[in-house]
Amino acid sequence: MARKTGIGSGNRPLRGADAGMRDGAGKRSDRKLPMPSPVTGTNLVIADVVLRAAGGILRRRLQKSIAAESHRAGEPGRDKAEKMIENRGVMSTIALWGASRVARKSPLGLAMVVGGFAAKVFYDRGKHLEPKRSPRRRTRR
Repeated sequence: MARKTGIGSGNRPLRGADAGMRDGAGKRSDRKLPMPSPVTGTNLVIADVVLRAAGGILRRRLQKSIAAESHRAGEPGRDKAEKMIENRGVMSTIALWGASRVARKSPLGLAMVVGGFAAKVFYDRGKHLEPKRSPRRRTRR
């Protein structure tokens, strides 16, 4: 006999409080996840702060490693990458925050941001390939 994954009829996945602690037979377990505070609002604030801090640390490390890999010059490249990330301007920070906000709001916003990034990548690649083109081909345009 197949084990039901949801409450009621059908095999829907569990949602919300029903997705909590269940034993192997699908019955609700009496074990509860220990919370730092008995107040739900406080626990939500704590979780939010922890997730934002962890996300920020992960994002910063990822940015530094990507920038250092792009320079590929060993230690001087890593130093240059760290300076580039640490010395980011206010306008750049606001633009990145706005783009991430638009991308999180809706699928259309995500498509717009991804499309913008794709256009930027194609532009950068074209600029990178331009010096490699023959001079005769460049003057024909």
